[in-house]
Amino acid sequence: MFAHCSEELRNISEEAHSKSVSNIVNKSKSELVVCKMNKKILFLALSLALIIWLFMENFQDNTADTASNAVQEQRIATKIIDGDTLVVSGGDTIRLLGIDTDERGYPCYSVAKKRLENLTLGKQVILESGKENKDQYDRYLRYILVDSENINIQMVKEGLAVARILEEDKYSQEIRQAETLAIQNKIGCKWNSTA
Repeated sequence: MFAHCSEELRNISEEAHSKSVSNIVNKSKSELVVCKMNKKILFLALSLALIIWLFMENFQDNTADTASNAVQEQRIATKIIDGDTLVVSGGDTIRLLGIDTDERGYPCYSVAKKRLENLTLGKQVILESGKENKDQYDRYLRYILVDSENINIQMVKEGLAVARILEEDKYSQEIRQAETLAIQNKIGCKWNSTA
């Protein structure tokens, strides 16, 4: 592009021998304006490409950090709502991520609630975030760990909860495997009709 501008100026000087000076000056001015505009357009295009590239790099880095660096915080479990929901110190309601237990009035409600109570009530729990932060009821969606044991997986492993994976996450595969084993071995209230 810039080589074109230099070549154009050489051509103009060669034309000076055959044309009037005023025509050459006018042509030279218009050619220089076009060259300057081309330089500005090139500069703006490169600047825009750089900005887009930097934005995309930053966006990809933030996405990767969110997926791989789950946030953990410690709280005390203060109240059990049902087999997959509890309240922790500070008053936050926590819904166990990736699982689902029976609601009141269904066969496994009481046993699932009692088991979650035994595993967590009054204990220090670690709340580990996943990809989803809250559900439609404004409850925090978390994996619950007690003494390094993932309670979400434990509830499924014991046949008291089913896998309810809405979006692939850190423990999705383990939760599905626990459910498969519970079904195959007819473990717990969900899969053993005599339990």
